[in-house]
Amino acid sequence: MGMTMSEKILARAAKLSTVKAGQIVMAKVDKAMMDDLLGPRVEIADQMERLGAKIWDPERVIIISDHYTPPATAAQADIVKYTRDWSKAKGIKNYYEFIGPCHQIMIEKGHTLPGEVIVGTDSHSCSYGAVGAFATGIGSTEMLGVLMMGEIWLKVPETIRVKWKGQLAKGVMAKDLSLHTIKHIGHAGATYKTVEYVGAGIAALPMDERICIANMAVEMGAKAGLMEYDEVTAAYLKEIGVTASFTALKSDPNANFVADLEFDASTLVPQIACPHEVDNVTDIGNVKQKIEQAYLGSCTGGRYTDLKIAAEILKGRKVAEGIRLLVSAASASIYQQCLRDGIIADLAEAGAIILPATCGACLGLHSGTIGAGETCISATNRNFIGRMGSKKSFVYLGSPATVAASAITGEITDPREFL
Repeated sequence: MGMTMSEKILARAAKLSTVKAGQIVMAKVDKAMMDDLLGPRVEIADQMERLGAKIWDPERVIIISDHYTPPATAAQADIVKYTRDWSKAKGIKNYYEFIGPCHQIMIEKGHTLPGEVIVGTDSHSCSYGAVGAFATGIGSTEMLGVLMMGEIWLKVPETIRVKWKGQLAKGVMAKDLSLHTIKHIGHAGATYKTVEYVGAGIAALPMDERICIANMAVEMGAKAGLMEYDEVTAAYLKEIGVTASFTALKSDPNANFVADLEFDASTLVPQIACPHEVDNVTDIGNVKQKIEQAYLGSCTGGRYTDLKIAAEILKGRKVAEGIRLLVSAASASIYQQCLRDGIIADLAEAGAIILPATCGACLGLHSGTIGAGETCISATNRNFIGRMGSKKSFVYLGSPATVAASAITGEITDPREFL
């Protein structure tokens, strides 16, 4: 019996010739990521001080202040300052702040490579599976052990293989593909499993879209979301200047998958996740809902491809009266590229409110929280009760194209009407 991609990566990390699902291994960690929300301020710093411990390899630790940037309160500013000062004191050279959500920064700065094991104190660390890394979110206590030892014990996950044949039609995006997958697997259907995406529908997607899909694997309970290294991955890594060596791994033809699912991308229509669960998904035609806010951004829906299609829909049109369209690029570099290409101008001229690259609005910390009774259509990854503000608000999830179209009409709208 062959091995899955997850099994091969974890076997390499554990220095074993073979492993199988269910086996407990002690895996060497290639990179460890912390953000300001769940970074050194949460028990890690005090415990390391108490133990007199040092970081195993400061060059393999990446810390990114993104949730509280720019700070909206003195308390948030204190957290960012502490994170910055602690990183400097511990010799962390890879510290970033004010330039966007951690997952986009990790990838575009070249900190995620095929075949690596990466852990982060954020549940959407599974995003790095888009480049073929086994990446997963962990808690602060687990991160304390990683920082000191450079390794972590993991149970080798079973793998669900999801094949998407065909190609997405105009106006249908990776977010729709992701939501449709989550609908069928369920919010806990992939708990402690890897979801491996394959097929022509995935191969046809640019890296922007692949990251969106891997990012949301955790919304099925998955330990990791993986995609094979291919020519798209190779071109992207070259584009961002990666020169480090890596080992790209893929599943064997005779590997054991706990489930095999197949969908047709060519027949997919825009999808909407209705409150208050990410798997509460239906075709957009089944949703009739007025909105007060539309949000385009975050580590799920603020990349170049996302802002570009939104600008295509909005150019020459206006955001509906009384509707707030908030736009936050997934990184400062994406913002700058969109600025150079006129995309930001098109969005602003349509009436969009342009925000810094930040996590703030996505989880209701700042820069776009919603009030009681308000409804938001969002390109983000979660629509839980109170996720973006008031516990009496409502969040619907859709693609960046859907968000843009809905901002024009003031209600959740099929973007294909504008393309």
